[in-house]
Amino acid sequence: MKDESVDLGIWDKLTRAVLLLLVVASILGIGYLCVPLLRQNEQMRKRNIELEASIQREEDNGRQLKASLDSQRSDPKAVERLAREKLGYAKPGEVVIRFQEPTASAPAAP
Repeated sequence: MKDESVDLGIWDKLTRAVLLLLVVASILGIGYLCVPLLRQNEQMRKRNIELEASIQREEDNGRQLKASLDSQRSDPKAVERLAREKLGYAKPGEVVIRFQEPTASAPAAP
């Protein structure tokens, strides 16, 4: 028997080229589909970081409000100070003087 090798010529090369092009097209197609998902994922990560920072700020604010509330419940001087500052209360015999902030539209006095 003779070792016969069949030379397919150009068809063998074309088949390999087509298969290579199909693999490249498949990779590009998958990449094309994944890029929007990757961008969306990055946007969601940024939003998550923003929301976590917002949560931290609100938790800090809540702790401050709780501390203020606790001091008002337990410290009579804090209640007195709050009544004087916010409500304008005064002890008998005291005179309350209120200052108003100048308005931006009023011209300055010479």
